[in-house]
Amino acid sequence: MDDVILLNRTKSKAIGVALDISNAIPKNSDITIHGTDDYSEITDSEIVIITASTEIYFKNRNETVESQVKMIKEIGKKIKKYSPKSIVLVISNPIDVLAYFLLKETNFSRNKVIGIASSLDSSRFRYFLSKELGVKQSQMSNVFVFGEHGDSMVPIFSKVKIDGKSVLELINSTQKEKITRDIRDYWKVLRNFKSRSQFGIAKNTYDIIESIIKNQPISIPASVLLEGEFDEKDVCIGVPIKITSKRKIEIQSMDFNKSEKELFKKSAQTIRNNIKSV
Repeated sequence: MDDVILLNRTKSKAIGVALDISNAIPKNSDITIHGTDDYSEITDSEIVIITASTEIYFKNRNETVESQVKMIKEIGKKIKKYSPKSIVLVISNPIDVLAYFLLKETNFSRNKVIGIASSLDSSRFRYFLSKELGVKQSQMSNVFVFGEHGDSMVPIFSKVKIDGKSVLELINSTQKEKITRDIRDYWKVLRNFKSRSQFGIAKNTYDIIESIIKNQPISIPASVLLEGEFDEKDVCIGVPIKITSKRKIEIQSMDFNKSEKELFKKSAQTIRNNIKSV
C-alpha cells in the first residue's frame, strides 16, 4: 500500500496532484503517493486528514455550514467503514462544528478527532505581536489563541511573555483590540492576495502528523470535544492539549483572566449555536 493516499471526489485531480507531488519526493526516500476517488484505498490508515469543502465562503466560515456538515457525515461513514482505528485531523471549516458532527457520526472517542486551527491562529497571533512591538517571534513565549476558529476566537494576552516580560505591560487596550481584530480577519486579507491558507496550515498539520507517527508527545492548541473541562461540555473548541506518546489526548489546564474566561464562554456558545443551526 502507498504511504500517502490523496482522495478526491474528482479522480483526475487526485491523480494529477499525486503525480506532481511525486516529483518532490527526495531520491533517498521510500515514501510513495497515490491519487484516487476510491475510499477503500484508505483501509487501515493511521491518520486521515480532511481538507474537503463543498463551496467557498466569503463573509465567515459558517456560511456553508449546512453543506459542509452533510459532507462531513458522508466522509465520516467512509472513515468508520474503512479505517476505524485511524486518528482523524479536521482542517475543513467550520472546523469546530465539523469535528463535533464527525464525532457524532462515527461514535469515535475524543482521542481520535482533532481540529487543526487554533495552532494556526496562534501563529498569526505571534505574527501580529511581532509587527506591533517590533520584536522577533523567537523572543515570545506562551502565545495562544483558543475558542472558535472564527469571529469569536480568543487571543490569550494574559499569558504572553516577551523576553520574560508580560505583554500586558507593553501594549494598551487599543492595541489589543486591533491585534484581536487582525487575527480574526487574517483569512480575509489573505484571500485578497491568494485563495486560502496553504503553507501555514500545512506546517501546523505536519507537526501533529510527525508527533503521531513517531510517537513523540506534542503540546498544541487544538479543537477537541470538552467533557467538563473549562466548565464546558458537548462542544468541540480550541483549547490547550497534549498528544501523548501513546496517542492519547490530555487537555491541559490553564488559568485565563476574567475577561478571557467570559470571551471563551461566549465563543463556546457561538459554536453551540452554529451546531444547533444545522
